[in-house]
Amino acid sequence: MEGRENNPGRAADRLLYMGHASLRITTGDNKVIYIDPYAGSGYEPSADLILITHAHHDHTNIDLIKNRNPGCRIITWEEALKGGSHQSFDFGFVKVEAVEAGYNLNHSVKKCVGYILTMESGVTVYVSGDTSKTKQMPLLAGRNIDYAFFCCDGVFNMKPSEASECAALVKAKHSIPYHIAPGKLFDPAKAEKFKADGRLILTPGEEIEL
Repeated sequence: MEGRENNPGRAADRLLYMGHASLRITTGDNKVIYIDPYAGSGYEPSADLILITHAHHDHTNIDLIKNRNPGCRIITWEEALKGGSHQSFDFGFVKVEAVEAGYNLNHSVKKCVGYILTMESGVTVYVSGDTSKTKQMPLLAGRNIDYAFFCCDGVFNMKPSEASECAALVKAKHSIPYHIAPGKLFDPAKAEKFKADGRLILTPGEEIEL
């Protein structure tokens, strides 16, 4: 893929943290990707791709996305785990790889996924989905991931302490806590308990350049 450094006229990819586990990525070419729509605001831009990590209601409110471009794809955990194997998808503007998620009482590895997105710019984003530590996480260190999101609510998933251990395994350039407090968009006190090299704390409504 041609990186932005080789195409200086290309705009930067942008990521909006909407709250809870909901994200929106807008590519430099204005393709729009939603991940686990449920919380916050910012659902007006027309979607080109919608990714869902698992079936729980706080990850699946696709009806919030009223506007969808022709050919908009919705990828759920079912398609991502087709045949019992983690699948990959190439949409041109982004490559999406399903990875392991689950390993706790509330989330089965057979019904949950995380995703690694590789943007056309070359930037990589890992979204853990709802999970505890997985067997695959140590292998992700070799991927040189740029941004990694780790759930850390400590109720239905791992606590910030275990999420911090996962961040140390994945070794992303920037590690970000999310899915922090069920029933809330965000909990700044709990977010501070997440520790990682290159830690980045985003608050709901905050958008960054990737």
